[in-house]
Amino acid sequence: MKVLVVYDSMYGNTEQIAKAIGSACKASVLHASEVKVDQLRDLDVLIVGSATQAFQPLKAMKTFLKEIPQGALKTVKVASFDTRMDIAAENNRLLTVMAKLFGYAADPILSSLVRKGGVRTAPCEGFIVNDKEGPLKDGEIERALMWAKQVIS
Repeated sequence: MKVLVVYDSMYGNTEQIAKAIGSACKASVLHASEVKVDQLRDLDVLIVGSATQAFQPLKAMKTFLKEIPQGALKTVKVASFDTRMDIAAENNRLLTVMAKLFGYAADPILSSLVRKGGVRTAPCEGFIVNDKEGPLKDGEIERALMWAKQVIS
């Protein structure tokens, strides 16, 4: 099975999650800015993730998604993830409302992958980062490993 994990990370937390997912799936792991279109050929599974900033993916991830040719992911199983702060722990009513309205990075990533022909294989997943720069909340790497196994099963 040929699996590729593509990520964009601001402080290294999303990169850690991507590498954990890659190890669980025996996948290649690339930063979004490093991916060439020909690397998307003959994939069985594409897993894509980004840090969430202003309720959306980072710039390099948006560029990667935009540059995927229409139909290039036909029959490829796709899944997405993001890293995000724990809105509930922040106990901030405005942030809670905004997160409900605008969501997180994983949702638009998955929508873009499906529009390019991908077949959704798992629900989007969010991994929690403590504070803005991290570190990851305890147990998130282990959750990423379990989620990855669900994606490829």
